[in-house]
Amino acid sequence: MQAPGRTLNAQRGWYVSAQQLEEAEAEESCPLLSNEFHRQSSPGVSFGLSVFNLMNAIMGSGILGLAYVMAHTGILGFSFLLLIVALLASYSVHLLLNMCIQTAVTSYEDLGLFAFGLPGKVVVAGTIVIQNVGAMSSYLLIIKTELPAAISEFLSGDYSRSWYLDGQTLLIIICIGIVFPLALLPKIGFLGYTSSLSFFFMVFFALVIVIKKWSIPCPLTLNYVEQYIQISNATDDCKPKLFHFSKESAYAIPTMAFSFLCHTSVLPIYCELQSPSKKRMQNVTNTAVALSFLIYFVSALFGYLTFYDKVASELLQGYSKYLPHDVVVMTVKLCILFAVLLTVPLIHFPARKALMMMFFSNSSFSWIRHSLITLALNIIIVLLAIYVPDIRNIFGVVGSSTSTCLIFVFPGLFYLKLSREDFLSGRKLGAFVLLIFGILVGNFSLALIIFNWINK
Repeated sequence: MQAPGRTLNAQRGWYVSAQQLEEAEAEESCPLLSNEFHRQSSPGVSFGLSVFNLMNAIMGSGILGLAYVMAHTGILGFSFLLLIVALLASYSVHLLLNMCIQTAVTSYEDLGLFAFGLPGKVVVAGTIVIQNVGAMSSYLLIIKTELPAAISEFLSGDYSRSWYLDGQTLLIIICIGIVFPLALLPKIGFLGYTSSLSFFFMVFFALVIVIKKWSIPCPLTLNYVEQYIQISNATDDCKPKLFHFSKESAYAIPTMAFSFLCHTSVLPIYCELQSPSKKRMQNVTNTAVALSFLIYFVSALFGYLTFYDKVASELLQGYSKYLPHDVVVMTVKLCILFAVLLTVPLIHFPARKALMMMFFSNSSFSWIRHSLITLALNIIIVLLAIYVPDIRNIFGVVGSSTSTCLIFVFPGLFYLKLSREDFLSGRKLGAFVLLIFGILVGNFSLALIIFNWINK
């Protein structure tokens, strides 16, 4: 019989006694981690900036796709699904933090190592890289698509052939001048101030969507459709649906999972948190998820009530079409683009860390290696942003595969493997539900998305 708290080797796992775990939680501290954390972060990142950093990791391009999801699930259907995904995302972070105490590790990848050895670490690291590359490329795809349109609305005359209205040129300049320098920063906490700015831009975006709901009439008048193909002016198009399901509903949960994924950033933010403890980090997570849920829901609801079934897969496209040269819309468009842009360097951190742990886990820090990996990631996401035609494809495929794994499957699976609790305990049953939900939803959604592609 192992003595309580005895350390096992990394291939077999590590655990503490239930009494030690309860005492650690009662004291709101992490005795297994606090010394290392304090060495890494002194004096540490404040609670507020940690919330902003985590919200910035959560919120990004997903906010632009949720109105489209509501159009294909209905208001009540969307509300129920979004709430379920938000609660499960918060609960899976709760499991990660518990495992963090039990194993004394500070990374998602090492949890995979403790649970399933080296193959587990490689699978987790590879999943993180794929998911974060998909996320960053979706952000840059929005910038490539929307920034030229936003600039052109401030201009009068024909400047269509100008370099500053070419999306690919602007994308390359932005990545060289902004994304790459910010991504080179050595610690994620340094981005707290840019993250807080990004949060206020998202709030501004949600407020403008609410206000502009009454600026676009439904049914659309000829003034709004005379230069476009008129789809419909029927008043039936202006009735909100409480429940609605179609083949496009397959994108619902993957897009929501994509929109709430922050798990790869949780432990790096935890490492730099001021006075780190499980309870304090859980409060950071709950606050960030709750605020993100509120902004997501308001944006999706009023975006849907503005365009109904005609809402685009990327919400800004509708405002560009029906409210061109509107000063408020032009301003919020630039703000949301800037907010999305500031999220890209934040997502670089877990992607680069995963690559480091896969190939250079035993090496000391090197600025040359750090810079080259950051540059390679930048090149990859720029190429994807240039050649992927529709953001919905990224939401669907990445959300149904890697996002569901990182939010639902891995936390549930690792907790079942590492925890010494009885299977009928509350946490283990919750971990089991999380695992089954992730497997079923991810596979079902991915199958439907591939089926839609084949039919098209």
